[in-house]
Amino acid sequence: MLRSLKSLDDFDVRGTDGAIGKVRNFYFDDERWVVRYLIVDTGGFWGKVHQVLISPAAFGKADWSTRTFNLRMSRDKVRNSPGIDLDKPVSRQFEQEYNRYYGWPTYWGSDGIWGQWTYPAELALGSVQELTPEELDGDPHLRSSGEVCGYHVQATDEEIGHVDDVIVDDETWSIRYLVVDTSNWGMGKKVLIAQPWLQGISWADRKVAITLPKDAILESPEWLPGQPVNREYEMRLYDYYGRPAYWPEEHPAPTDSQIV
Repeated sequence: MLRSLKSLDDFDVRGTDGAIGKVRNFYFDDERWVVRYLIVDTGGFWGKVHQVLISPAAFGKADWSTRTFNLRMSRDKVRNSPGIDLDKPVSRQFEQEYNRYYGWPTYWGSDGIWGQWTYPAELALGSVQELTPEELDGDPHLRSSGEVCGYHVQATDEEIGHVDDVIVDDETWSIRYLVVDTSNWGMGKKVLIAQPWLQGISWADRKVAITLPKDAILESPEWLPGQPVNREYEMRLYDYYGRPAYWPEEHPAPTDSQIV
């Protein structure tokens, strides 16, 4: 199912033995376009420890009705995980320490978006790997979703609006769309731009470039926050732009796939 990251703000996070905290932000990989970590505020449960990183690999079954992510680990397991300074970039060295602590293999260095796999839960079934110094020198390409919201959007001909939200698949945690608010142009509306249609992000200029012209974006199918993003809507969007779909024709998504 497709979900808005903004709609996941303040979700409760619970361990096997009780509450851990609330979701405050997300780190996504701007090369593979997948959410790697949730930033969880513990509310001072553990003294000076106020924020921890939680990988989707730790998830059990989410309870969407109560807005709760249930983890397959105890509160103490999370409390004793490697500390992180969120004012500094996340390094490969930290990620290796984090993975070693939880006993997971690394997600980078393979073709799958989660190591050799498609789903983060499959990553958690693997075993930790020891990496060479060269494998620890790379850039994780982790960015805050909260940071990219508000970035200006540059069409092929001129500026068109700003990023308002990020839409993810809640099974793979892949980013499917950016929500672009065009309210400063004409009547304005919110539209979805698929990840493959992005040209790139300039972090220094706080700008996202896309491979579509302004007028085409303004006339594209409107997205209303809270409304379903089902396969019917996606087919209209892809047909409008004449772009190939990401889903296999023989495996259509359920018609009730939606942003909640």
